[in-house]
Amino acid sequence: MPGPPRLIELPNGTPVWLVTRYDDVHQVLSDPHFERAPVHAPDTPPIVESPSLLDSRDSIGRQDGDAHLRLRRAVGRAFTPRAVEHMRPWVAGVVDQLLDGLVVQGPPADLVTDFALPLPCRVIHRLLAVDDVPTEQLFHWAEHAFAGATATPEEGDRARCELTDFTTALIAKRRKDPGDDLVSSVVRATDHEGGISEATLVNLISTMIVGGHDTTMTMLSNSLLYLLTEQDKAWARLGSDEQAAEVLTERLIHLIPLGDREERLGHVLAATTDTLLGGVMIRTGDFVTTDHVAANRDPAAFPGDPHDHDNLFTPLPKPSLSFGVGRHYCLGTWLARAELQLALHRLATRLPALRLTITADDLVWRHGTVTRSPLHLPATW
Repeated sequence: MPGPPRLIELPNGTPVWLVTRYDDVHQVLSDPHFERAPVHAPDTPPIVESPSLLDSRDSIGRQDGDAHLRLRRAVGRAFTPRAVEHMRPWVAGVVDQLLDGLVVQGPPADLVTDFALPLPCRVIHRLLAVDDVPTEQLFHWAEHAFAGATATPEEGDRARCELTDFTTALIAKRRKDPGDDLVSSVVRATDHEGGISEATLVNLISTMIVGGHDTTMTMLSNSLLYLLTEQDKAWARLGSDEQAAEVLTERLIHLIPLGDREERLGHVLAATTDTLLGGVMIRTGDFVTTDHVAANRDPAAFPGDPHDHDNLFTPLPKPSLSFGVGRHYCLGTWLARAELQLALHRLATRLPALRLTITADDLVWRHGTVTRSPLHLPATW
């Protein structure tokens, strides 16, 4: 159960305040007196030994103040709600193409390899104009870019080097011959903005290349597993009511975590001044980390049974913390929402009798440091 901030230790023994209540997590993520950059300063020992793109000091998630604002300005316009609304027709077209393929192929099918994986990969292909990169290559890079648990260190290093080399060459190519794609837009914006290092730009574009599809694939696969094993009535309603599908999508994002929180804590921040948090005085220099999953289950913020059918189709009483809040709110959240909503609604409409051919107990899981989802979802209809 969520409770007041309490002291725990990071893997390297560093004490950190763990924050679990909704209001407290919201305060930490919104209050400018909690910063990320001091935790990852060059003269500070690393809090986690991980080669993940997200743990790099060049990551946008490790920046604060003007450095962070410059990066968000460079990429943010492409992912506003209005920009994503313009993308919806062609995202829907990608969904329909995949569904047409499923129908023509006929059952059985694998909902991961035949639907949940290719959907965000095709979207990213088009958005970044990297059509020459096979889906299998994107997936391979994604599995290693975030230091996946199944990869050996040597395999991970090799894949991350490949991704870095590819991104570096892509940036150089778009500088020389820019187009209408997102990479060209970000490169132009960062060069115009100034003050953004090449290493930071490479990390940003690399994260967009692999992170955009990994997160959406995970959300879609986990949502399908949940709906088809535990919420058959919700599946029927999902396909018949597009507005209900929009509400359900938000509930699923809120309800189903991307990964195992035991394997990876949330971002670690440092207090830059004495701050009262949830009745506990956090001193200047103290480290704080947030548990979004616990906060999203806080009964004070979200009363009632979240798995109840009626609740699944009732708007959330407060914004979910799944994509963060405040200045570090996930840039790709609106695109991820659109992909998930369109995919679930149209799949349930086309295949209302869809069902898995194995039980949840028989699934094989893909484990990573950031995401966790089924490797396969064999299904029929």
